[in-house]
Amino acid sequence: MLRTRVIPVLLVREGCLVKTIQFNRFEYVGDPCNTVRIFNELEVDELLVLDITPDRFHRGPDYHLIADLADECFMPLGIGGGVRSLEDARAIFAAGIEKVVINTAAIERPDLIREISTVYGSQAVIVSIDVKRGLFGANTVRTRNGRRRTDLDPVVWAKKAEMFGAGEIMLTSIDREGTWNGFDLELVHSVANALSIPLIAHGGAGNLQDIVNVVKKGGSSAVALGSMVVFQKQGMGVLVNFPDNKLIHGLLK
Repeated sequence: MLRTRVIPVLLVREGCLVKTIQFNRFEYVGDPCNTVRIFNELEVDELLVLDITPDRFHRGPDYHLIADLADECFMPLGIGGGVRSLEDARAIFAAGIEKVVINTAAIERPDLIREISTVYGSQAVIVSIDVKRGLFGANTVRTRNGRRRTDLDPVVWAKKAEMFGAGEIMLTSIDREGTWNGFDLELVHSVANALSIPLIAHGGAGNLQDIVNVVKKGGSSAVALGSMVVFQKQGMGVLVNFPDNKLIHGLLK
């Protein structure tokens, strides 16, 4: 059985590291490269950096920042934000990045998933799915950093993304993101059960028990952490940190 991965997710906006609550209320955290250096020292196994700069989809990836991150990062690194074409992915991989994360472009042109995975392998492609629950309880997929509603069901879209060649799905609950209130276990379970590829659960982690619950009850293959790894505790100041790996994996046995 593969070890459950616990992955820090860093959000970048206009070159600065930030943290959001439900994709809103941006709080400045620090410098992305300095934060990567700290995670190097903490011996994190993997890292994801998502650029949520307004209009990033139209502007394309920030290749200068990507090059700086690649130079600093000693662990496998995934980059998302503004990837719209095979050429974008090619430039990111050429910088030394191991994975690309695609969201809006994957929905607007699903063949992009196949194009990238055909050239670089499915293990190099993470399809990110942002989900928000509506007034009547239905979960729908959102794009453009959660601003644009689609009519897509997250389970249906996740299965389609897998069919097109995604190696992993990163599932984010917009309603839980940054709240410290725990994962949406029902949502995670519904998507995880439909897939044969790894699912990274993201949005809501507030303590170690939340990590255990989303793996054991939700069925996720990996867990992505945001607030927990950049703040001391909920409502407290910035402190880049990472839970003790031995403790986490002991709890997951």
